[in-house]
Amino acid sequence: MSLTNGEVADTGRVGIILAGGRSERFPTVDKALAPLDGEPLIHHAAATLDPVVDDLVVNCREDQRAAFADALDAVEASFVLDTVPDRGPLAGLRTALESTTATYAAVLPCDMPLLPAAFVEYLCNRARDRTGAIPKIDGQVQPLPAALHVRAAAAACRDAREQDAGRLDAFVPLLDPFVVPERVVEAHTAPDAFRNINTHDDLAAVRGHPQQANQS
Repeated sequence: MSLTNGEVADTGRVGIILAGGRSERFPTVDKALAPLDGEPLIHHAAATLDPVVDDLVVNCREDQRAAFADALDAVEASFVLDTVPDRGPLAGLRTALESTTATYAAVLPCDMPLLPAAFVEYLCNRARDRTGAIPKIDGQVQPLPAALHVRAAAAACRDAREQDAGRLDAFVPLLDPFVVPERVVEAHTAPDAFRNINTHDDLAAVRGHPQQANQS
């Protein structure tokens, strides 16, 4: 967490960006590198996490690392590479969690540029003394964004994989995190805050979005 005097607060948190996917619906460029209002999507994810964490970790494939490092530019981040590519976001999350000594992790996908940092901070506060905190959105409990107790969530990811569950949300029932009620989520965020960028049309729809302007 950056302070106005240039010092860094010790939050005990790491920020994790999951960016190892193949972006099959985004064929012309790696989705994480797609530009939005002058910055690639992965840079927007880092900007959301930066105010509320001590360190930043990017989970990706080896072949993505150099381009992502360039895209993040002056942002200080470490890279945790998928040892076996294409095993899905659950495996990537486990790899990232097992790489850190932080107590809690704030986790984002690389493609949610309208999410405000204030809501990530809210999740982190709700996760304190719990196994984690995740939101309920449109009637469904969502695995991301999330604030997770690192050791508990890593164990839940391992157990989910052992049960042959590859979906990202498979760790949720095993972790039993606090679920932020939908009414509370709505009170803290704008309607488009959780919009994922999956296609070029999705990206075009959020260019110049007022919420995005507030993030910069």
